[in-house]
Amino acid sequence: MASQTDKSLLSAELEEEDDEEFRQLLLQATQKIQSAMPSVRDSKPIQPQPGFCIKTHAGSQEKVFVNICRSLHIPAPPDLSRQELECLVESDSASSFRIPMSLGEPHAELDNSGNGCTAYDVVINSGFFSKVEADPFFKEFFITIALEGLADKYKMDINHPAWRILKNRKFMGSISGQTIRTKSSPIIQEMDFSSPVLPKFTILAEPAGGPPEFLLAEIHLPRVGSARELSLELGQDRIVLRGGPDPYVLDFYIPHDIVPERSHARFHRRTAVLTVKMPIQPQLGPP
Repeated sequence: MASQTDKSLLSAELEEEDDEEFRQLLLQATQKIQSAMPSVRDSKPIQPQPGFCIKTHAGSQEKVFVNICRSLHIPAPPDLSRQELECLVESDSASSFRIPMSLGEPHAELDNSGNGCTAYDVVINSGFFSKVEADPFFKEFFITIALEGLADKYKMDINHPAWRILKNRKFMGSISGQTIRTKSSPIIQEMDFSSPVLPKFTILAEPAGGPPEFLLAEIHLPRVGSARELSLELGQDRIVLRGGPDPYVLDFYIPHDIVPERSHARFHRRTAVLTVKMPIQPQLGPP
């Protein structure tokens, strides 16, 4: 059954010099999107499949192994070609590109010499895993992001340049099941785009220090003349933008729970930049 898209998200546009900060453009479509989605649990268990194993170090001595695993239940990142990825890496937006992945808890293991070591399981989408395996450039880019993600989450100093892929084993120790979120995603209308273009974009968390209260996305659309050319949809953890003469396509996973019905957007015709302000769902503290 064909999905429906409500373009009332961007049914009006604002001049850059308008006094009103943001005009609410997302309410009607967000409610329709959320009500049309089937009810699901907030999380579900998955059993990742082995892929390959990386050996590196934390600090100068501690051995660290990273089991790169795959699962159909992990969302895929935006589909980029090799040329598009190379352009992204060379641009100022490389740090804003996100690869959905599940970072497992550390588990103690023994290496081949019987010495203690630490292993982590990182799970990515099965289709994206195949792309990583087929292209060394994609693999190096992904491994860099995965190691940075582990270093940030667990506050450790991973020696990024010193990693290597083990040739004769796909994982270290055992691969445990993980629990992932199962949030609703926007319903997307199938559109006939022969050569979609990924627009340049940045997403910043505000305030910069402390827990973020909202995300601010700036999407550059140099060939778009009016907001009426665009279709913008928000889910609880997703941005989907399509339209324009190029045409532009952006389907981006957000590593936060946002509040779509309180989000706002505006398109600046002079700069051809679409700005989307998305409040983050407050985290409930302990009872």
